[in-house]
Amino acid sequence: MNLALRDVRHNVLRFALTALGLGLLFGMVISMTGIYEGALDDALRLPRAASPDLWVVQPRTHGPFAEPSRIPRDTRDLIRRIPGVAATGAVTFQTAQTVVDGKPLRMFIEGYELGRLGGPSHLIAGADITASHYQIVADASSGLRVGQQVSLGPLRQHYTVVGLTAGMVTSAGDPVAWITLHDAQSLQFTVPPALERREQAAGRPAPQTGDINAVLVLLAPGVPAATVAAEIDRWKHLAAVSEAEQENFLTEFVIDKMQRQLGMFMAILITVSAVILALIIYTLTMDKVRSIATLKLIGAPDRVIVGLILQQAMVLGVAAFVLGLGLILAVKDRFPRRVMLEPRDVAVVFAIVLVVCLLASVLGVRTALKVDATKALAS
Repeated sequence: MNLALRDVRHNVLRFALTALGLGLLFGMVISMTGIYEGALDDALRLPRAASPDLWVVQPRTHGPFAEPSRIPRDTRDLIRRIPGVAATGAVTFQTAQTVVDGKPLRMFIEGYELGRLGGPSHLIAGADITASHYQIVADASSGLRVGQQVSLGPLRQHYTVVGLTAGMVTSAGDPVAWITLHDAQSLQFTVPPALERREQAAGRPAPQTGDINAVLVLLAPGVPAATVAAEIDRWKHLAAVSEAEQENFLTEFVIDKMQRQLGMFMAILITVSAVILALIIYTLTMDKVRSIATLKLIGAPDRVIVGLILQQAMVLGVAAFVLGLGLILAVKDRFPRRVMLEPRDVAVVFAIVLVVCLLASVLGVRTALKVDATKALAS
């Protein structure tokens, strides 16, 4: 006879409500781990999609994602002439805000050169950009459709959606879009004619429209990336970082604060869960004081009583974890941000739940061991 299960059946309603409440808390903890993993994967998708051997950026910066980077466009031709370089591509990155079908839309736009490194991959609808101007490929999460018109920039020029990708968003959840490099530079630097005339009248120089944010470099087979990077740094006075370093920049400077913030919330939720579980176990123990006294009176060893409290705490914690995990699995696709539930993260949360159950049962165990057997004879 399992005393813990018999007691659970005796208090099934209280047990179910407690498990549901704890399940919601554990579900929030699980969802936070999934949100972090999703944000990390989103942040790394764009640099991984480009997949260059080297990123050439402004020296002494962590660009182009973690920090602004600005270099002349002719840098691409200078890098292409370096021995061991097989292909290059100039790219720009910027954020654009517009309105589509009466709803605000924020996109992270990459400008790239047709036929060179960069640009969209793994299209799920439509085709790649073929015209020099006013065509755009966007991620499906933007809600745009192939053939739809979207206006961008201060001049509100109309771009036609020619293709769609899937799963290409930034760490902030903004969908990624691609346009030609010339269009991207025009979008970034062009000002309305009236403002341009005012700047000219004031004697201020016009903005430089030929700058780019980075050069993507593909090396010939067998050429060490470190050798070419050192060559670029020595002779071109530019920074050349590998894809692994670029991912490290994103993780360390862009995602780190989110990780710490989510970790703090997780710690708070786990602490609250432990307190609630401890109070419930203590309450259930106090309700069984006479029964525990009876067990002691008939000679039951302390390990039986301790096992009763521990098993009850474990059953309650595991049931709450299963409920929380099931809830998140059911609704994770409805979150505004992508939730990635990695098995290792779920296993870590489950281990934390077990530890919480053990700690929460300490108060109940101490109370049960202090019960006097003579209370079983009290009227």
